[in-house]
Formats: sequence, structure tokens, C-alpha cells
Amino acid sequence: MELALTPLEFMRRARRLYADREAVVDGAHRWTYAQFFERCDRWSAALQDLGVRRGDRVAYIAPNTHAQLEAFYSVPQIGAVLVPINFRLSADEVAYLINHSGATVVCAAASHLDLVDDLRNYVPGVRHFVALEGARTGWGDYEALLMAAAPEPDRPDIGERDLLTINYTSGTTSRPKGVMITHRNAWINAVGTLLHFPLGVGDRYLWTLPMFHANGWTFTWMVTAVGGTHVCLRRVDPAHIFPLVRDERISAMCAAPTVLIGLANAPAALRATVPSGVRVLTAGAPPAATTIDAIEEELGWRITQAYGLTETAPFITVCEARPEHATLPVAARATIKARQGVELITSGELRVVTESGSEVPADGETRGEIVVRGNVVMAGYYLDPEATERAMADGWFHTGDAAVVHPDGFVEIRDRLKDVIISGGENISSVEVEAMLLRHPAVQEAAVVGLPDTRWGEAPHAFVVLKANVTATPEDLRLFSRAHLAHFKTPHSFTFVPELPKTATGKIQKYVLRGGRANLATQ
Repeated sequence: MELALTPLEFMRRARRLYADREAVVDGAHRWTYAQFFERCDRWSAALQDLGVRRGDRVAYIAPNTHAQLEAFYSVPQIGAVLVPINFRLSADEVAYLINHSGATVVCAAASHLDLVDDLRNYVPGVRHFVALEGARTGWGDYEALLMAAAPEPDRPDIGERDLLTINYTSGTTSRPKGVMITHRNAWINAVGTLLHFPLGVGDRYLWTLPMFHANGWTFTWMVTAVGGTHVCLRRVDPAHIFPLVRDERISAMCAAPTVLIGLANAPAALRATVPSGVRVLTAGAPPAATTIDAIEEELGWRITQAYGLTETAPFITVCEARPEHATLPVAARATIKARQGVELITSGELRVVTESGSEVPADGETRGEIVVRGNVVMAGYYLDPEATERAMADGWFHTGDAAVVHPDGFVEIRDRLKDVIISGGENISSVEVEAMLLRHPAVQEAAVVGLPDTRWGEAPHAFVVLKANVTATPEDLRLFSRAHLAHFKTPHSFTFVPELPKTATGKIQKYVLRGGRANLATQ
């Protein structure tokens, strides 16, 4: 008899094999897998007591806590659909996602109870509000409900193509879209990622990546699959990360490039306390080779880059390590590690195609759009057949990412299609210009966008965050750029800012910069 491909199988296996191993650490709380799954089962039963049935949606608004992690098992094992919401959104945005998903239960951390209270009148479909921490009038008490529930829920049969989660896109240019991820999508991504980024019994994983983001890149299930330990972290800050890495003997973590930049530029006293050998998976935006070099050389950590989208559950490529890379100089090896790489063994087929649909040559120069089809591509956008049709009309999911293919088959993203700067008829990769600026010793972060220009139509403009206690002038950066780039690629102007606008997952919001809302004068 066949078994459905579902991450709930990881739960079944871990319950059987790793019952006495440490499963979750959250501050002073520590639970074995037996204790963790007992909590998950009781919360599943509690949800059923609240009237949640197969196909119902349950929304969560919480940082990386044990209660958030429990949702990835409690909700799907009763056939319900988990809706993890970005906890940094405004009340209006949260209300839209709750209403659009049709969530009937909303669970929130203590930090977000006030926000949800303010929007109650605007989410009429919600039947129950549950406080994941503490007690409050008008809210169900998570711990009290959990402990009062039966130890076993009713367990419906789960099909691998059943809906597992609805994950919302960032909605940078329009209302967010609800990405429908199936049990099969998640299982395939988890297994494929484990093939390329192996974890095992005894690994200790630090939750620096938001669990709400593409289901924590499916590490919410992957760590459990191998009997590892989840170490929760509410706030991503080097001052919290480095002590946890040391004290909890962390062996693996995920981090967007902006998090890596923060770690690489943390005070030397903090960096000096951490052990080497931590394995880091990075994704979300193309990392600069200089950032990879700094993390690997200064901290002694090992970085692997993957690439994907919420719509692909999420990974479709990985920067595969090859023996010949080990013989390269450090800088050359970091340059290769900054590429998005090759297809995961399990993800399906990836091509880089021109507007006519033909594949680009593997010359490292000709750009096209990344398109994919296969086992990890979403079931579609929830309640949005038109957007689904636009994204997948020809049987391929169109990513919107512009890339080249190198002679070794490695894909390298050069930009989002909408972020390519066309200046005087020349295409300029903002990613290329940003990577160059990050090589300047004074630059901590950089974002390059095209702004209107009377002569060239548009021209590159750089927003720059300088390192602490370091100075540089626009002329310094202009001369540096001209020394390393073709002149037409050199930013026409620079704006120094204290920080760049970002999403909760560390992606720079270039539409904010293009909209002129940096609130600082151009220099």
C-alpha cells in the first residue's frame, strides 16, 4: 500500500525513533520529541474542539516560538490548512490576509495581541482568537486549551495533493497572492534540500529564518525528519545569535544575505566567541561574493546558496559544491558560491529562456527568464485563477528573474526582470553594481535602482549604508565604481542612508527606493 508524500510522515518517524531526543529549545523550555508531539496532538484535538475541520484555514501571527513550530504539525494532521502570516505587517495588511484566506481561527503571540484586537471588527469570518502566550479577556488561552484537550485528535486520511499551507507573497507591487502549497510540494522540497544540505541526528538548528516565510524553507519539517533539535529565536540580532550558537552548540542555520551582512559586521568581541564549522544555507536574494568570503574566512562557517520562490515550495536550485572548486583561490571560490547553481535532484526542470521561449546559450552572458516545472511548483494562487494562468499558462512557472547560464551549467541571477536598468539602450544589472559597491571597504549594504534621467531615460542610482565609524564620499564611490565597471554602469548619484527598507525576510524593497521615499537628499 502506498503512503502519501507528506511531511507528516517525518512526524510519525521521529515519534518512533527519536522520542527521547531533544526536539525543541525555546528559552527556558526544552522538550523531547515525545513531549513535543504530545503537545502537537493535544493542540490538534483542541482545534477540533473549536470546530476546525478538514480544509478549514488557521492563521498564525508569531515570531519563531515553539507554539509557531507546533502549528506546522498540529494544523495539517487534522486536514486543516495553515496560514503563517508575516508578523511585521500592518493591521490593514493582516486583516486582508485573514479575510482572503478565509481563516476561522487566528492564533497570535503576545507581541501581536493588540494589533489583532484593533482589527477584530474587520475580520468577521474569524470564530476564535487564541493567545499563544498569556491570558487576555476575549482570547482563548493556548496553553490552557491545549492541556484541557484530549491526548489524541481524530486523524483523517491525508492525501499528498491536499492543501497544506497558504503562504502569502510580499505584495510589493499589488495585493499579496496566496500561494497554495500541497503536502507533496513540501515533502519533495524537504527531501531534496536534505540531499544537498545534509542534516542528521545530533544537528542543532538555529531559527534565524522566519518560520512564516515559505514554511521556514521547509526546515520546520526537515530538522524533525532527521531527529535534529530546533532552537527557537524570536529576534534576529547578532547579539542574540552568536551567544546561542556558542551555548546551544548550533551546527546549522538559514539566513538571508542581509542577515549574513549583519553577522559579518558584528563587533569583533561578539564574533570572537563563536565556534567555526557552522553550516549556513542562504537564499532570498543573490548574496555578494564579498559577504560569503567574510563569513567563511573570518568566522570559519560554510555557506551554501539555494534559490527559489514561495511559489516553488521554495527551492529549485542549489550552488552545488564540486571538487574542482576546492582548488580555486578564495575570492574565485566565493564568486562561484554567489551563483544560484543547478537544479535540485528532486525539484524538476529549470530553463533560462528568451522572450521567444528558446533556451539561452551557456555563455555566462546571454540573459533570459528562469522558468520551471516539476514537483515543487505550487498548486496555484488561492482564489486567483487569473494570476495562476498568467504565471503558468504554458505549463511552466515564470519566475520573473533574469539570469544567465555559465558553461558549467550554473545559473546566475542578474536581476529581477522589473529591476533591470535600461540606460541609453544598455541593460544594466543592479545586482552586478551592488556586488561591486560591496567590495568597497566602507560599504556595508547597497541597493541600486533605475531613476528617471532626461538624457538616458533612466540611470543607475545607489542607496548606500556605510559601516559604523567609517566615512566615504559620493566621489569616493564614483571613482571606485569607474575603476571596476564600464562607465555606463557607474551610478550617476548616491544617497547615504542609515538602513535600507526590507521585507521581513531581508529582501530589499526597491520599489520603496524608486518611489523616492528614502527621505534623504540625493548626493
